[in-house]
Amino acid sequence: QVKLVESGGGLVQAGGSLRLSCAASGRTFSSYTMGWFRQAPGKEREFLARIRWSGGTIYYADSVKGRFTISRDNPKNMVYLQMNSLKPEDTAVYYCAAKERDYNPKYDYWGQGTQVTVSS
Repeated sequence: QVKLVESGGGLVQAGGSLRLSCAASGRTFSSYTMGWFRQAPGKEREFLARIRWSGGTIYYADSVKGRFTISRDNPKNMVYLQMNSLKPEDTAVYYCAAKERDYNPKYDYWGQGTQVTVSS
């Protein structure tokens, strides 16, 4: 069982930066693939980035490639999403998620989300 709690959201002006954090509980956190997603009002949930347990394999959605960076600190049970050059269209609730098997498209655990609002 893994519990995920996101933090770091807030209001930022366009062009600014935020770093989201995701604190995970669970003995086997370091073996999980971790991902970040977002959901804007009226839109479907969107994949942003994922990182394998070792941190050696990372994938980004085209919409955030070059602006967002995912990282993890296994000893601290933390995953981060550094977001730079934010745009109003990045406004959404951001979620971190975990899955036991990287090849499984479905994530097993989800956080409650943190709101990010980017003003123009």
